[in-house]
Order: sequence, then C-alpha cells, then structure tokens
Amino acid sequence: MTFTEQYIALKTIVIKEALRFLRIWVQTLIPPVITVALYFVIFGNLIGSQIGNIGEFTYMEFIIPGLVLMALISNSYANVVSSFYGAKFQHNIEEMLISPLPNYLILIGFMSGGMMRGILVGLAVLVVSFFFSDLNIHSYTVTIIVFLLTSMLFSLAGLINAVYANSFDDISIIPTFVLTPLTYLGGIFYSISMLPEFWQDVSLINPILYMINAFRFGLLGVSDIPLLHAFTIIIAFIVALFMYSLHLLNTGKGLKH
Repeated sequence: MTFTEQYIALKTIVIKEALRFLRIWVQTLIPPVITVALYFVIFGNLIGSQIGNIGEFTYMEFIIPGLVLMALISNSYANVVSSFYGAKFQHNIEEMLISPLPNYLILIGFMSGGMMRGILVGLAVLVVSFFFSDLNIHSYTVTIIVFLLTSMLFSLAGLINAVYANSFDDISIIPTFVLTPLTYLGGIFYSISMLPEFWQDVSLINPILYMINAFRFGLLGVSDIPLLHAFTIIIAFIVALFMYSLHLLNTGKGLKH
C-alpha cells in the first residue's frame, strides 16, 4: 500500500471508532461525568469538609486529579475492549487482518478511538471540577502529556483484554477485578505518605499510582513520586503493551479461526 492509501485506511478506522461512541454520546460521555460529579459532592464537599487539608490543598483540590484520571482510564479502556471484541465477535477483524493494511495501523486506529473517548470524558470531568474548586493548573505541558500517555496505555490494555476474551462477560472481568481496585488504591483519595512504610512500598507496585501522581503534579504541582520516575514507568508500560498488542495481531492469536 502507498502512503496515501495507508493514510486513508487509518483515517477510516479512526473516524469509525469516533462515530461509534459519538453517536450514543448520551450513554458514553455523560454518565461518567455525572458519576464523578457525585464523587465531588460526596467526597469533596461533604466528607472533605470534615477531613480538612492535605498539605497545602483542600481535600477537594487533592482528589480532583485522581478522579479526572479515573474517568479517563475507564473510558479509554472500555471503548477499545468493547469495540475490538465486537469486531472480533462479528469476524470483521479477520477481514482487516487479511487486507494489505499493516497491523500496526489497525492497532493505532483502535487505540486512537479509545484515546479520543478517554480524553473527551477526562476534559469534561476537568471542566466540571472547576465548578467545585478554584483550581489553577500548575503545568499545562505535564497535564496534556499525562492525558495522552495514560489514555494510550489503557487503550492498548483494552485491546489485549478483547483479544483474550471469549465472551462479552469476559470483557468486564479485568475492569472489575483488576482495573477498579488498582485505580482506587492508586492514591486518588489519599497520599501514600499517609500510609505505614510497608504499605507505601506495596503501593509502588501499582502502575496507576505513577499516572495519578504525575497528573497531580500537572494540576497542583505536588507529587509523591518523582516526575521523571513516573514518566519512565508510564512510557515503559506503553512500549511493552504496544509491542505485545502488535505481536497478538501479527500472530492472530485468538483472532483467526
């Protein structure tokens, strides 16, 4: 395929993935915003007023970065796992794999769809957060980079889940039993410096901790994790998941019958 043909093919996949969730935006974009708004009201206003400040920030300000990233993570993941498994279930993916289109472009196309949905939801939640606090973004550069990298990472994770899923029930196992616990234990509602030393060390195993703290640095300028360390972990995971996802497409594992 020529470069122009590859570009048209990639653009087609990306547009298809975007239209897939934009057509039903009331179901895909609005519910997570409402859910996080309830977190702001219950944890930020009601419980936060009893907790007081964490460091120099109110409890509301402290939890905003984690809640925004939680919405971005879950929606980036959910979009790709459902879309790719749907294509796999209907055997559409097999037609794409035997086409002249390089597999890495198929991967980028699905990943882009997940990133778009995750970023749109994340931005919507971030806008809503300004109604609950006078948040001043510390670093737009760090904030944008973490947005992009995190949505990319969990879009790839969603694709891997879809490849191994054998039924629609299987696509909810990882989000329920792995993703949700890791997210809640990633420092959304607390600083790991508040934990005993043993549990601080255990928390460092959780990759989501690094994303939330990097994003908290972008918004507030504070982090429990050195920024360079956090970016190194995030990028390493992205590279590993991208290469593994591409390997799955190249070998057709769980896709070709």
